[in-house]
Amino acid sequence: MTPPAEITAPLDATLLRRSVLRMAHAGSTVHIACAFSIVEILAVLYRGWLRHNPLPQAPGRDYLVLSKGHGVMAQYACMYALGWLGDEDLDRYFADGTRLKGLSDAHVPGLEVTSGSLGHGLSVGVGLALAAKRQDTGQRCYAVVGDGEMNEGSIWEALMFAAHQRLDNLVLIVDANGFQAMGSTAEVLDMGDLAAKLRAFGYDTRDVDGHDELALDAALGTLRDQDGRPKALVAHTVKGKGLSFMEHNNQWHYTRLDATTLAQALGELPIQLESAPGARAPAEPEEDIQS
Repeated sequence: MTPPAEITAPLDATLLRRSVLRMAHAGSTVHIACAFSIVEILAVLYRGWLRHNPLPQAPGRDYLVLSKGHGVMAQYACMYALGWLGDEDLDRYFADGTRLKGLSDAHVPGLEVTSGSLGHGLSVGVGLALAAKRQDTGQRCYAVVGDGEMNEGSIWEALMFAAHQRLDNLVLIVDANGFQAMGSTAEVLDMGDLAAKLRAFGYDTRDVDGHDELALDAALGTLRDQDGRPKALVAHTVKGKGLSFMEHNNQWHYTRLDATTLAQALGELPIQLESAPGARAPAEPEEDIQS
């Protein structure tokens, strides 16, 4: 596969994480760690691979389906960096009457699918890829799912259908962070070697470090166009990547930031990029918002 050479975007993982913190604090909401695990994946896609446009009817645009819709703050952070969202959107995230919800919502320009009911988004993505294939538009569909989400039966139905239809314009990316809401994926329902399973289903599959942007770019570049096989990356990630108290701590699936943890988080993320676009940090809280 080759990236669209004309596409570039000023997306920096540290800045994206700071935008996620800004939203999470403003909205007093959760799913921070779930968003942090996919930051580099989305940055690489938006920066070099995804022919993106916030207008659904724009010709030639690719599709990005965030099937694990609870990680949507990472995608909002990318959209903010691209100028599709403004300061008010981030500062009023998850407030009554505002457009940014806690799950992916197709009413927001730039989001393809309303998702969060796990196992649903990939099926929609397969449909988008099938339509593009039949209409010979040249569009690709990138679908990001969680490894916990792979427990859903509908995921495997969609995988089989895409392989049967020879959808080589579908790129599945598994955020393999090893956790789901109620525990580790190994403890809740162990899926074993996901890459081996996907290969057995007929997918051109790669294992990759999901936080290594060069490795992600390289892995995407080795996938072959028009070979009749859907593509898959099993991206090995860390839930809460970048923050010492959040990494590998599944309590952060549902924990909110308080004054102490927000200050610690901002302190741990490098500040030398403070002046770059999108770097504005959330205001320091005046009171503890932990609940």
